[in-house]
Amino acid sequence: MDVKVRYFAAARAAAGVDAETVSLAPGATVADLVGDLRTRGASLSKVLDRCSFLCDEIAVRDVDKPLRTNQTVDVLPPFAGG
Repeated sequence: MDVKVRYFAAARAAAGVDAETVSLAPGATVADLVGDLRTRGASLSKVLDRCSFLCDEIAVRDVDKPLRTNQTVDVLPPFAGG
């Protein structure tokens, strides 16, 4: 299945792209997606440790919940300011 991943702020800088489509096995979870993204380099892996995630603009509370094809996952590092 394919999911769209959008990166913001430091995650964008570490990933080197604004967005990408990632192919995952059916039934994959946000945790599986993050594991896949970690393989792309130490810089992105380090940023992911501090990130939160949105699935279709809804905060992810359970990273073990299965994703659906064509979902959009936003990768959000902590933001400074208010």
